[in-house]
Amino acid sequence: MLGIILAGGHLSGALQILIRKLREHSRLAGEDLAAINAFSHTVRELGPNEDLIRQGDDPDVSAVVISGMVARYHILPNGLRQYLSFHIAGDMPDSQALFLDKMDHAVCAIGPALIASIPHKQLLAAFNRRPSVGFAIWRETLVDAAIFREAITNNSARTLPARMGHLICELFYRARASGLTRGNSFAAPISLVQFGEALGMSIASVNRTLKQLRASRAVDFRQGEIQVGNWERLVEIAQFNPGYLHLKKPAL
Repeated sequence: MLGIILAGGHLSGALQILIRKLREHSRLAGEDLAAINAFSHTVRELGPNEDLIRQGDDPDVSAVVISGMVARYHILPNGLRQYLSFHIAGDMPDSQALFLDKMDHAVCAIGPALIASIPHKQLLAAFNRRPSVGFAIWRETLVDAAIFREAITNNSARTLPARMGHLICELFYRARASGLTRGNSFAAPISLVQFGEALGMSIASVNRTLKQLRASRAVDFRQGEIQVGNWERLVEIAQFNPGYLHLKKPAL
């Protein structure tokens, strides 16, 4: 752990990041915004691959990603990992812990990340006072579930180029909706090994598939940077339809 910092000053922007994210799919009234802005929170820096939550934990806070990227994963008996989903600024990667007794998966940083933690007691109290805040956060978990369903289809029914292309499309589309892209680029500090662990591909298959995508000139991925060369071509290769992300406005 690199550090725990009490939220305050410029770090209070964590709540604005959460509000921005919830507004991608939910309507929030002025009273809802006031309830969210009243949350107290702490901010924690995570180093690459550092765990935020471990399988079996029973946390009393929920996290909001402020910057960087984190991932959900299962740890297998042989020590291998299956990455389940990747999360960017504004996401609440462990919101299920509000309603479940124990975490059935772990959450770790992918590269350096900054995380805000909000006490469950405050969140649940706000849900009682402002049900629409609870609905927005519940809707966030439903979008997560939709992403999980799409990942099952992606890893079991698509060709390897479509499989990798689809995950890249999803990350880039979500980042564009959240204002995190720079032109046609997005920082995604995922290693090739982690891509394989997310997509059910060997490292040899990852390298071969990435070479195919580069040859199409639709996308390139080097040193943690996604560079989209031809979005329409990438969407065609990946069979990507962003409807399952349930955003109010198209990102592209």
